[in-house]
Amino acid sequence: MPPVRSKVEIGSWGAHYYDLFLNVLSLGRYSHFIRHVIEKMDIKPGQSILDLGSGTGRNDCFMAEKVGSRGRIVGLDISDEMLGRALKHCCKYTNISFKKQRIELPLTYKEEFDKVFISFTLHGFEDDRKLGIIHNAHQAVKPGGAFYILDYSEFDLGRMWFPLRWAFTRWECQLAVEFLKLDIKEMLRSQGFTNFEEEFSLKGHLRLLKAVKPLVSTP
Repeated sequence: MPPVRSKVEIGSWGAHYYDLFLNVLSLGRYSHFIRHVIEKMDIKPGQSILDLGSGTGRNDCFMAEKVGSRGRIVGLDISDEMLGRALKHCCKYTNISFKKQRIELPLTYKEEFDKVFISFTLHGFEDDRKLGIIHNAHQAVKPGGAFYILDYSEFDLGRMWFPLRWAFTRWECQLAVEFLKLDIKEMLRSQGFTNFEEEFSLKGHLRLLKAVKPLVSTP
């Protein structure tokens, strides 16, 4: 049987265990880890954030605390199961809304958000679809705003610590393996993003990559 190309569309079983997988991947430190990531995003009260592939909503709850009552979080996901869990996780936050939406297809948002965020989702799409997602982020974010990609970095899977390698190969798809060698920055440049910043974690296996939409579009 050929390897599964993508596992980006998660059913009820995957949605149920998704947070557990992230906890395993981060050695039980995911809540601390994601809070650190959100601190690095420099979120201000009153800002608006678009979360592409919002999953179980756990990240959105943390971001909602940062933007406060004057800000807003919009989470997009295609999975009914994920959206259901997100609504439960974030029920106390009135500044979060979720919508069933494919993130690789054209979106209607035009320079509405201060930041766009995508977490452990971009790797699960074919390259042309990745470009569609990046284009959507560039279109949705305001000039001077930033697109944050939290995902795997470039590394040699064969040199990964065995328990993590086992978890990666057990849970992830063929596209995730290919992602480890992909030049995401070049994809971002092709869609108009510049000024990259990156921070690595989990011994260099994970990366928070920031890309900025220029105040003036380059010709």
